[in-house]
Amino acid sequence: MPLATEPVFDPPFVVTEPMLQVAPVVFNAPHSGRDYPPEFVAASQLDALELRRSEDAFVDLLTAPAVSLGAPLLHACFPRAFLDLNREPWELDPEMFSAPLPAWANTRSPRVAGGLGTIPRVVAEGRPIWRERLPPEAALHRIDTLYKPYHRALRRLLARTQRQFGVAVLVDCHSMPSTSTPRRLGGTPDIVLGDRYGSSCAPAIMDSLEQGFVDAGYRVTRNAPYAGGFITEHYGAPLAGRHAVQVEINRSLYMDEQRIEPGPGWAAFSRNLLGVFAGFLPMLTASLPTQRLAAE
Repeated sequence: MPLATEPVFDPPFVVTEPMLQVAPVVFNAPHSGRDYPPEFVAASQLDALELRRSEDAFVDLLTAPAVSLGAPLLHACFPRAFLDLNREPWELDPEMFSAPLPAWANTRSPRVAGGLGTIPRVVAEGRPIWRERLPPEAALHRIDTLYKPYHRALRRLLARTQRQFGVAVLVDCHSMPSTSTPRRLGGTPDIVLGDRYGSSCAPAIMDSLEQGFVDAGYRVTRNAPYAGGFITEHYGAPLAGRHAVQVEINRSLYMDEQRIEPGPGWAAFSRNLLGVFAGFLPMLTASLPTQRLAAE
């Protein structure tokens, strides 16, 4: 779309704070934004429902009750199909643009090749988003006005949390289609926990989350088919007291995937998810200081 018609998202993201932060955790839902301005839909080959196929629908609402446990939640309002926060800031496909990109753009990553860069070329099932090529200025505008402010807000929440508790744990919340893994390979699990194969958080964090979900009756895998994206990799630095874990939720547990609306399992899963987090947060407090958590 021409730069003059770039939509305005007001607000672009929301930070929900507890009355008092008592846990060294920040919850994050970067892909649950569901604001689809008319300018965006008009610039797309897809209708609003089709654009939502790549959205982590309602994950912010599922996670919101955890704020009552004493931890903040950051979530995007703009959709993933417009700008993907779980990518490098300049992970861009040159074929999408009407003029050359800046020399510093990462145009050769596997995610770009798959059409899933910072500004995606496709939604789920490989359906192209855009009617026309975009001006490079559109990428610069989105990165400057949406991507960078969001990540600044996330860094501030994590820095504040680490100053207060000596450690900060980012729980990066996502959802996945129920068809993510072929049936012949066992089908899609209920929950996938990603720690970049052990590099982004202490083992105690993964162990506690996994046990909580298993005790609640869910089938859990680690790092397959999702090990965590840019956010998990970028913010997870266990030796420095910063931990990041990605939580992927099977959408069939809580929503109608075709209509993209809450399903009959919503109430039970929402209640169980809050229970898992309620059991997880005290473990972190008991594991302080940072040196103990990183060493476990």
